[in-house]
Amino acid sequence: MSDAAIRCEGLTRHYGDVVALQDLDLSVPYGSVFGFLGRNGAGKTTTMRLLVGLGHPTAGRAWIAGVETTNADSHAREKFGYLPQDPAFYAWMTPREYLDYAGRLFGMPDADRKARIEEMLELVGLKDAARRKIGGFSGGMHQRLGIAQALLHRPPVLLLDEPTSALDPAGRYEVLDLLDKLRGAVTVFFSTHILADVERICDTIAIIQKGRLLLVAGRDELRERYPLNTAVLELDIASLAVSAAERPPWPESLIPALQAQPWITGVTQDKAVLRVVVNDVAHGKQALLPLILQQNVILTRYEWVRPTLEEIFLKVSA
Repeated sequence: MSDAAIRCEGLTRHYGDVVALQDLDLSVPYGSVFGFLGRNGAGKTTTMRLLVGLGHPTAGRAWIAGVETTNADSHAREKFGYLPQDPAFYAWMTPREYLDYAGRLFGMPDADRKARIEEMLELVGLKDAARRKIGGFSGGMHQRLGIAQALLHRPPVLLLDEPTSALDPAGRYEVLDLLDKLRGAVTVFFSTHILADVERICDTIAIIQKGRLLLVAGRDELRERYPLNTAVLELDIASLAVSAAERPPWPESLIPALQAQPWITGVTQDKAVLRVVVNDVAHGKQALLPLILQQNVILTRYEWVRPTLEEIFLKVSA
């Protein structure tokens, strides 16, 4: 076993003059939920196909659980489960029949295969639908069945290509909840362009843009690395003789007073909420609140907000 669940060294793929992936160096620790984030066309699917041996790299190598996957080693498939972006199933089969079929392809012994099928149906929440035809399943049910198939042979690594991109909110919730439950039991590596999915369940994030890796960092570390420098203040409407629908009477002198400060770079107002952007957070934390209170206003909220993953992503991949 390697010290990394997934490792890439100089992984590159060119299609003629098109650079789909260039010199990817990546190390994914065991037990992590790793989000591979990028815009459409950034190289996510190309990377995934190279990792699982469905494509040949122009240069470089990749390993999953210590076994090289870029040299057509047949033993590599034992180390990972893979769910493509658009999984296909035999619509006339039931989930139990389909998993039995997949287990036979992996050469699983009868007793072990049958026990594992029931375990997987329970894990992905399809026990009650085990005798229904797959053709009548929702998108979320299809994805959960695909994850059950990918985990059937007990691989240490699960690779998912855009697992929630075509799902409605309920289906997305089902799949993300399932992936969160797998944390620590299996290494989850999934590609996506949906920032909210990554922000919700990933502990480590990589951002790829135009085939090149821009950064790899822990989720909280990434936020700390890119501070937003913004304070949010909300006026206490209940203390005023106005309704929430009316424009609250912030003192007329307040915004000009804020804009006059050299350490404040922006002020925006949205009804009862004021957003103040500063270029010196330390000074702002000392000076902003006293400046506000000099205007004799009553606040219900005063917070220095952390950057969202969307704000970081847009800044990094601009």
